[in-house]
Amino acid sequence: MRAITSPLPDGPILVPCCGTFPELDVLVELFPDREIVGIDLSPGMLRLARERATGRQRVRLVQGDAAILDDHWTGRCAAVVSVFGLQQLPSPDAAIRSWASALRPGGVLSVMFWPSTTEPFGPFSLLSKVLRAHVPAGDRSWEQRLSFPGVVVDKYVAHEMSHPSAAEFFASHTESGPLRPLADDRGREFVARLREEFLRLAPCGKWHHRPCARHIVARVTA
Repeated sequence: MRAITSPLPDGPILVPCCGTFPELDVLVELFPDREIVGIDLSPGMLRLARERATGRQRVRLVQGDAAILDDHWTGRCAAVVSVFGLQQLPSPDAAIRSWASALRPGGVLSVMFWPSTTEPFGPFSLLSKVLRAHVPAGDRSWEQRLSFPGVVVDKYVAHEMSHPSAAEFFASHTESGPLRPLADDRGREFVARLREEFLRLAPCGKWHHRPCARHIVARVTA
């Protein structure tokens, strides 16, 4: 979010895939005079986001598909920011181009997402290894199609993360995290088998790691 630097043109700051809008506090602090608009497809996520936005008159929430923005947004925004939403979309390369098209000249795009490889070791790496025995890897060729004019930053950033135990990490990932859709689809027996395999290979006690995210920043010049 701090990569959205001045000068900025007129217009709102758009947050596609806002979810519960954890970015909101920092965005309001950095841009108190801007309209800030969050977009998400999930009514449940937006309900929680509205609770977070209570009392903030310049914050607006819209239910809609962030994968391809409505034409209403084309060329209207000062900035677009997304934190760990891009990799969840069906065609991330098309989505990020759509987000960039929402910017006015001089507008800034700042997107952080998880790439296909986040770490050589650690819970993300182990979980991916265990999953591959049951679920084929998805097509990640879209990562090679993310470059477009105006990119000023394209780098990997390491994040310190800690988990009380392998069991708690697995539970959070399957009950309320990125594997929840797969868990719902495959059922309890599949999740129990996956958990057994994961914990058999995982270390005991607290688990610390430094997975790498990818950060892309672009500024539209024309």
